[in-house]
Amino acid sequence: MNTSFEGKAFVYGDNVDTDVIIPARYLTTIDPAELAQHCMEDLDPSFVATCTTGDVMVGGSNFGSGSSREHAPIAIQASGIACIVAESFARIFFRNSVNVGLPIVECAGVTEAAESGDVFRVDIDSGEVTNVTKGRTFQGTPLPPFMRDILDAGGLMPWVARSLREEAGGHGRSDAPRVHAGVAPNEPPQADWRLD
Repeated sequence: MNTSFEGKAFVYGDNVDTDVIIPARYLTTIDPAELAQHCMEDLDPSFVATCTTGDVMVGGSNFGSGSSREHAPIAIQASGIACIVAESFARIFFRNSVNVGLPIVECAGVTEAAESGDVFRVDIDSGEVTNVTKGRTFQGTPLPPFMRDILDAGGLMPWVARSLREEAGGHGRSDAPRVHAGVAPNEPPQADWRLD
């Protein structure tokens, strides 16, 4: 996975919730491309038409609050956003983003003097975020290694699949977290995942 991103920013304020990111009226689908067509439309009607692959989303505090739906980070990612940086994130949105493979960095002060259209550079390993247009650099919080490993795999489901393959065949990174699945014969496979 790429660890550094540079792109045009879409800058939003505080308390951008999941109902604004992807309105509930579009939750009849799980198709990422269809969700992307409606991403941010109630807050920023021009977003879909102006977002290009590799752009960056910058938010204020409590970004992604509201419901726990995965649709929100999926819609953002499918829109072409390479990375989200915010002053702070709602806990569930933060984890859902990592779980779908969308890079995310929490960075206090990042919205200071930031405007949509500014070019931002984000290094997810160091947590360094630079508003290239304004010449300002901020120190964000890098993701812990186990979350970086999930991002590197492309999200939680690919990470689980890879971990199970590695455990069965003994191949792969020796420092990768181990997954043990214990499921009763009549339960679906996702019934008892334990990450340890």
